[in-house]
Amino acid sequence: MRSWWWNVSLQDYAHTVNSAEPIVSARGIRMAFAGVEVLKGVDIDLFPGEVHGLIGENGAGKSTLGKLIAGIYRPTAGTISIGGVARSLGSPRQAMELGVALIHQEPLTFPDLDVAENIFVGRQPTKGMKRVDWAAMRTRAGELLSSLGVALDPKAKVSGLSVADQQMVELAAALSQDAKVLILDETTASLTPKEVAELFVIVRKLRDQGCAIAFVSHRLDEIFQICDRITVLRDGDKVGERLPSECGVPDIIRMMVGRELASERFTPAEHSQGKVMLELKGLCQGKIFSDVSFNVRKGEIVGMAGLVGAGRTDVARAIFGITHKTGGAVFIDGVEVNARNPQDAMKHGFALVPEDRQHHGLLMPISICENACLAVLRGMTKTALIDRKAIRARSQEYVGKLRIALRDVDQSVRDLSGGNQQKVVLSKWLMTEPKVLILDEPTRGVDVGAKAEVHRLMRELADGGLAILMISSDLQEVLTVSERILVLREGRLVRTFEPGEATQETIMLAATGQEAHAL
Repeated sequence: MRSWWWNVSLQDYAHTVNSAEPIVSARGIRMAFAGVEVLKGVDIDLFPGEVHGLIGENGAGKSTLGKLIAGIYRPTAGTISIGGVARSLGSPRQAMELGVALIHQEPLTFPDLDVAENIFVGRQPTKGMKRVDWAAMRTRAGELLSSLGVALDPKAKVSGLSVADQQMVELAAALSQDAKVLILDETTASLTPKEVAELFVIVRKLRDQGCAIAFVSHRLDEIFQICDRITVLRDGDKVGERLPSECGVPDIIRMMVGRELASERFTPAEHSQGKVMLELKGLCQGKIFSDVSFNVRKGEIVGMAGLVGAGRTDVARAIFGITHKTGGAVFIDGVEVNARNPQDAMKHGFALVPEDRQHHGLLMPISICENACLAVLRGMTKTALIDRKAIRARSQEYVGKLRIALRDVDQSVRDLSGGNQQKVVLSKWLMTEPKVLILDEPTRGVDVGAKAEVHRLMRELADGGLAILMISSDLQEVLTVSERILVLREGRLVRTFEPGEATQETIMLAATGQEAHAL
């Protein structure tokens, strides 16, 4: 249910919320990294009892703004007031002491500690000779989790929890310190639709209890579903503030990107009925997946859908030699291959862009050019030393091809937006000149503009003769980009949709096993 102000105008809404004092008020916020300004005089207020959406393309500055309010960065100019007092935040701890907590996209938990220890890390209750009062800590942890409506065992090791449950642990930790401002930075990026719905129940509950919540996201449907007010950033500038009732998705997209985005559906290329490049026959891996058979043709994009845990990523990892199949066969260009490891798979013409680009696709501390050339580094040596001139030249070539936005190929890859980081991962694998490209969640964590760019690249690569297998949890993406769609459920291929046959509803019915009941 929407807040009572859902049908009022922005002017009336502003008058209403301005009768209360904002918990956080930021004015003229500027922030520069290595001389490049990423925020250019942004103003924002966070009011109690409000979910305030922050949206913009990757690189627009929304996460940076959240981190400034949370004390991770210090602004190069401007002021941040908390509780009506201007503050110079020197650390996240100082911000937390003032009631401001940041919940990251990837939970920052200690996997080897239990739930209660994570909630009270560094603040464990003690008794007697400063010994940890385990009973009191676990009792209080249980109370906090119950207040969120979460059924977690305080003694459970965090390493065994899902991302969604780890986020609940972080929320409980914030509430244990009386947080009144919560900044949720892309917290839904790794969650299933069911987990998102459960998180939103908690967000609304906290809002109704008087918390000020900043919801940073690139998912427009979620922004309109949960937010009471929306601020749009573009290239470090605040370009507007809207109520959801006063605008629609196309309006927000225009504000975000400064242009219209075509919502075309790709049509199969003429050569998509060419020869089979990848074929699986009865592929199995223990109890994880079994009897998976399909093919991908030259110039074709085949989408693979299914719920989390259906076995999609496991199939990709087995094809690429990260894990070993226990049965069945894999063929590339008509020849059976048995990749024992990723290096072996690369020799046969496979490339895999993993789901988690920051941990499995890139080496964050090193440069863009070094990351881009990692897979072909052995062939870029000169008298047994790495030929840096060749690395820079080769990476520059792909910067142009993939339209990567950067200052210089020698800058750290961590400085790039999510969409541009994904293009660096793509360039790394394209340099190997693969025959089959497997993309696992290729647009996870990127905005609508970057997503359109990645889709364009995929179509161009397929038109150039590459066979592409795309795994995605975004059903609209699967429908938009794919020519054929495979649906996995509980480790089995349960349905193949030919071009034009699938809808979001029919895919979900197949993925959940409800297809027969809908007939």
